[in-house]
Amino acid sequence: MKSLKTFLFIIIGIMFVSSLPAKAFDEGAIARGGMLYDKWFKVIKADKPEDTHPAWPAANTRKKGNMTWRYKSCHGWDQKGAKGAYASGSYKTGIKGVDGMVGADTAKIIAVLKDDTHKLSGKMSDADFMDLALFVRAGIDIDKYIDSEKKAPKGGNVATGANYFNTICAGCHGKDGDLPKDMKTTLGKQMSNPWEVLHKIMNGQPGEQMPALRMLDAQIIVDIMAHLATLPKEK
Repeated sequence: MKSLKTFLFIIIGIMFVSSLPAKAFDEGAIARGGMLYDKWFKVIKADKPEDTHPAWPAANTRKKGNMTWRYKSCHGWDQKGAKGAYASGSYKTGIKGVDGMVGADTAKIIAVLKDDTHKLSGKMSDADFMDLALFVRAGIDIDKYIDSEKKAPKGGNVATGANYFNTICAGCHGKDGDLPKDMKTTLGKQMSNPWEVLHKIMNGQPGEQMPALRMLDAQIIVDIMAHLATLPKEK
């Protein structure tokens, strides 16, 4: 009888714990980590690196200077590195992605970020490294949202996306997606790189007031991207 009571107690305990809401991730920290991944020196207002990163592959002569210090330059907007969109083009480096670190312990990720290869130890604060590690740990199933062959969002609803864009984004970007004035290319043209667009919608733009929308349902973001693809390609 005692063993039965113990068994029932354990079962009830398991049921209680499993009924509790899952602990929410700090999406704000993850979004900030996404901006650090994009352009860490802009986020922390550090001097822009002028030299080419020591670990930048000599075979790639198309990029140099501060561009080579950005995580996205090595590992791609899709986080797949040489197995993703950067398998070819001006950012071809042969460097592997960070997708293999999804779910890893943040201490392990931070140790890699601070190693002799990355050369960033002392350049960012412990809080910065933690946010970046949280972003890497969170990862993203990019193929769920973007068709890599078509370079287009998967299953987006243009009309729904237009409604979200016109109520959330158009105030800063204009109905045609050609604002602010200092933005070099229209949002429509930027959709030629849907991985970058997805990243910035989710995490924001370094040094700007653009909000991170990663707490929205992913389908909403895909719908917004579907609408962006219909906007003018030229100003």
